[in-house]
Amino acid sequence: MNNLALAADGAWKVLLASLILGAGLPVIFALGVRARAYAAGGAADGQPTQRHPVGNVLFALCILVVLLGVALGITIIVASGFGKAVSFGHIYPTIVSK
Repeated sequence: MNNLALAADGAWKVLLASLILGAGLPVIFALGVRARAYAAGGAADGQPTQRHPVGNVLFALCILVVLLGVALGITIIVASGFGKAVSFGHIYPTIVSK
């Protein structure tokens, strides 16, 4: 039973990571694009409406999160290519020897 619990624990972690990285980043990107459209104002009928500056702030935050996720992914791939690993033992990820 111990092996089954270990396998279930590993499967749960893989599922969570795939949801966050596989579907989470595109969702955050889509929310950023929607926030940018909200910032620009306008309506479906073409009539001008009020602009919303908070949309630009939300857009910048969403795009920043997506870019950090992409940079982290590239860092993990490159580090493993050089025989290193990325450690999350500190506040920010660091590259360490395996």
